[in-house]
Amino acid sequence: MECTGFIVEFILNLLSLNGNFLGLLQRIFQGNVEMPKRNSETFISAIGHLDRRLDLCHMESFANEISQSDWQVEMGNRALMDLCMMASKLSYENANVVRNVVDLRWKMSFVDFYNCWNDYEKQNSTQVFIMCDKPKDANLIVITFRGTEPFDADDWITDFDYSWYEIPKLGKVHMGFLEALGLGNRANSSTFQDHLQVRNDNHAHINGTSTAPLMGEKTAYHAVRTKLKDLLKKNENAKFVVTGHSLGGALAILFPTVLVLHEEEEIMKRLLGVYTYGQPRIGDRQLGRFMEAHLEYPESKYFRVVYCNDLVPRLPYDDKTFLYKHFGVCLYYNSLYIEQNVDEEPNRNYFGLRYLIPEYLNAGWELLRSLAMGYMYGPEYRECWESFLLRMLGLAIPGLAAHSPVEYVNSIRLGRKRSVEMMSL
Repeated sequence: MECTGFIVEFILNLLSLNGNFLGLLQRIFQGNVEMPKRNSETFISAIGHLDRRLDLCHMESFANEISQSDWQVEMGNRALMDLCMMASKLSYENANVVRNVVDLRWKMSFVDFYNCWNDYEKQNSTQVFIMCDKPKDANLIVITFRGTEPFDADDWITDFDYSWYEIPKLGKVHMGFLEALGLGNRANSSTFQDHLQVRNDNHAHINGTSTAPLMGEKTAYHAVRTKLKDLLKKNENAKFVVTGHSLGGALAILFPTVLVLHEEEEIMKRLLGVYTYGQPRIGDRQLGRFMEAHLEYPESKYFRVVYCNDLVPRLPYDDKTFLYKHFGVCLYYNSLYIEQNVDEEPNRNYFGLRYLIPEYLNAGWELLRSLAMGYMYGPEYRECWESFLLRMLGLAIPGLAAHSPVEYVNSIRLGRKRSVEMMSL
């Protein structure tokens, strides 16, 4: 898969840098073909080619809102949801692309990009970047975890993994996601206990122990927590948001979960919210109830956005065998981009005979709809040929194309509420 991804992304960038197929042919005859350079400012990921939109919606009004010292975000704030989704999409890019978009396009402040160690996979496979609304006296800090990369077998294995680690008084937590944050290694289960004991740094210091990583490499949880503490100390009025798409969404909600477990009360007081998109389940019912007590009162801080038949939010299974459960506010959008607040998305385990035919019909409708999006809503909604090919694949595997960032950006920007019961078209 990695080799395939390397070739596919090279071809996509070769075409985009040279004016697509006809432009490339012309440049070949002229002898001035521009070759893609991986990790450069112009090298775009496969996800980035599916949805090439980079600009934010309503950012000017949102910037004015967060400039107020006592600003609050109401449930479903479109500007913040859009910022989080666009940041989640941007996280699939390399550090140079992320820096350029944040600093030059969004006029915000890029802080850092982390490529972090997963001791179980023995490689740097967890990526996260941090940005602020401005370089000094920031009011908003955004932490964004990268999601499942389409050609990364390790990411897909993590999504489909059903292993869990049980934390006393907290519940069962997805083991693969803990490993991705650098909080243990299933090859040596005692490492989870070392990282997840209910104690903070002050307790650790008093007891002569440490919650720092046992591994020599930089791990996502500890790197982000350290930087976040520093940013919150330097920016006294700042609040922070954690976000991510797909696997990144799972890590986004797991990060504050571990902060609560480590009794990082001062950090959690500054949490504005967690916004996830197409997020898989991270634990059992006990874990959900534990976190709802910290994220739902006095007001909701965790919003889980799900588009229609997206396969990934239905994993791992919520059944009598696996017992994985979602929690938090679910903002569900059907294929007409109509929003409804629900406890759980329809067809929570994806497979089921009564859903099979509607899923295939819906995939066909989404393919036809993609051809008309630019005419219906404007040029920025016109879908590229890469997205059309993914929708063709979605005819064979309904729910695959629904996981695309294209659908989540469209849901946020085109979504409208309806109070009556919805049906998934």
